[in-house]
Amino acid sequence: MILRLLLAAVVCAYSGLGETQPAKKSAKPGAAAKRAGTGVARQRLNAMTLRERVAQLLMVPCYGDFPNTETQAYKDYAALVREVRVGGLIVLNRVKFGQVQRADPFQSAAFLNRMQRLSKVPLLVGGDFERGASMRMTSTVNWPHLMAFGAAGDVELTRALGAATAREARALGVEWVFAPDADVNNNPDNPIINLRSFGEDAQSVAAHVRAFVEGARGEKAHPVLTTVKHFPGHGDTATDSHYGLGVVTASKERLEQVELPPFAAGIEAGVDSVMTAHLAVKALETEEIPATVSKAVLTGVLREQLKFPGIITTDAMDMAGLAKVFEPGEAAVRALEAGADLLLIPKDPRAAVNAVVAAVRSGRLTQARINQSALKLLEAKVRVGLQRGKLVDVEKLGEALNTPEDESLARQAARRAVTVAKNDGALLPLREPNRSCWYVMAAGRFSMQGRELMAAVQARAPRAKATLLDPQLPAAEFEALAAAAKECGSVFAVTYSTAAPAASYAKFLAALTAGERPVALITLGNPYLLRQFPKVAAYAATFSWAPPSEMAAVEAVFGEIEIRGKLPVSIPGLAAVGFGIDIEKLKR
Repeated sequence: MILRLLLAAVVCAYSGLGETQPAKKSAKPGAAAKRAGTGVARQRLNAMTLRERVAQLLMVPCYGDFPNTETQAYKDYAALVREVRVGGLIVLNRVKFGQVQRADPFQSAAFLNRMQRLSKVPLLVGGDFERGASMRMTSTVNWPHLMAFGAAGDVELTRALGAATAREARALGVEWVFAPDADVNNNPDNPIINLRSFGEDAQSVAAHVRAFVEGARGEKAHPVLTTVKHFPGHGDTATDSHYGLGVVTASKERLEQVELPPFAAGIEAGVDSVMTAHLAVKALETEEIPATVSKAVLTGVLREQLKFPGIITTDAMDMAGLAKVFEPGEAAVRALEAGADLLLIPKDPRAAVNAVVAAVRSGRLTQARINQSALKLLEAKVRVGLQRGKLVDVEKLGEALNTPEDESLARQAARRAVTVAKNDGALLPLREPNRSCWYVMAAGRFSMQGRELMAAVQARAPRAKATLLDPQLPAAEFEALAAAAKECGSVFAVTYSTAAPAASYAKFLAALTAGERPVALITLGNPYLLRQFPKVAAYAATFSWAPPSEMAAVEAVFGEIEIRGKLPVSIPGLAAVGFGIDIEKLKR
């Protein structure tokens, strides 16, 4: 019933999809601009062959670097743009030695300019900017994860994040923001959503989704496309769809009450696109197939029930949740049959184009179906202004990124997110800093995690003992550290993992909590760890490991800021959504 009430206003709210100019009161909102955009887009469409129209439906990955023009990597990019004529690129990160390598924004912008010059039709460039451009780029504001905004409980901060994300994206040459995440993280064992979600309360998540979309759409000088994902909801699964097909067993009634309202709120706010999930949803689709290729889900629920007229994009089609089920060409055809418009990161772009063209020629797909999606994407290019200019000024990047105003907002969000769910013996805030011992459980020896936090601790308490750990340390060393903790006045264990901690860390934490000294567990990653270590004396969470969140954790422990955050998720058997212990800052 709640969902139906939300949906009642959707059609009216969406009449001006993606408009970048305020509508005149005397006319239907956005009608003139939409007609003009459709005219330009249709001219483009009419000049294309069938193969070129199909290629417009593809978005392929790049990695934010600028390979030498004589390398095979560059030649492969150039071929996809000039020969295959793909419709767009998405900026991803490389992973080296198990660590994500964020891109240099200047290299990335220069590379995207080069690709735009090579392309006959302007490219739509996308990015998973869930926590601003910092999700993919260095030298940008390090925004906290979305769950931190849920803990802060202020939708105006989320609105500011949406606006800042739009400005950052356009400065970098990115027009399509694959954010915000609309998943309701109601499964504490979820290995892939977790901190990416605003929380587990559907109405709170919906409010933040709406605020992000409105904030991004409000940046008229920096128009972007926004996206809610992963439809129909990836929050209640214990499977990472990068590695396998997850299955959602919730009833249709539960889906309508919990999973769907944030998507409905995004649609009502005018979101431009909805991203699918590679999940089997039994209540909506009788076959055990990913929602990405389910007509019942994409057309039946999203188009017909939720009345969404915009762009449906698949999640990355090279993910195992889809790629293990269907070959690249068949996956592309099935996604279009289901109702998708954009084929995101097909495993084999040429095979995808060939398969879709063959499906049209055999009658399995109609040319009208291809034209429908191609026209939507061409209209989107017009809406974001690519027909007026498709290049960015690389020299002005330094002025557009990392602004003091956005830095201040990121720090404010991080500080307001700090939440204390347990504080036996008033261990927080710390009153004898120089007698404290800190054990920082970083991802590994090559990680930068924890280094800034340790420096901040030692700047405040020079005689405190701070140890940066590695999960590969010998067991004997962990045992010695746990034994030595009895000499500490208080013990602080800091974790970064978004899943269960490494086995060596879990054993070490168990030994610490069994010792003589009270232990405070500070989680910058997985907020559910209190379930595993209920014996800790104090428990605080930041819901992000971004640098502002690291600093906020230190400031909170040392009593420099007040603590007012509230849990955006429940910790089963220990704390409910909305719980949080308020703590005043110390007067030193």
